[in-house]
Amino acid sequence: MALGANRGDILALVLRGAFALIAFGLIIGVPLTFAAGRFLGSQLYSMNPYNPVVSLIAVVALALSALAASLIPAFRASLISPLEALRVE
Repeated sequence: MALGANRGDILALVLRGAFALIAFGLIIGVPLTFAAGRFLGSQLYSMNPYNPVVSLIAVVALALSALAASLIPAFRASLISPLEALRVE
């Protein structure tokens, strides 16, 4: 903010970094989920390991909770005054 960024830029910067981590986790986690589902499907009787509705609900729930967890620090970061941030460093 000391170099001309506004609150929207700060929010976008923090959320962009958080969503990169969320996307990375989903890219790794979704295939592992289906692999674990295949394993559990062979271990448990009459279990459908490829239920797309349950998988979609789980992905949406995790994405929304990650959004909430990253939105709060992003909003707090946008409230810090530039002078105070420069003084700390």
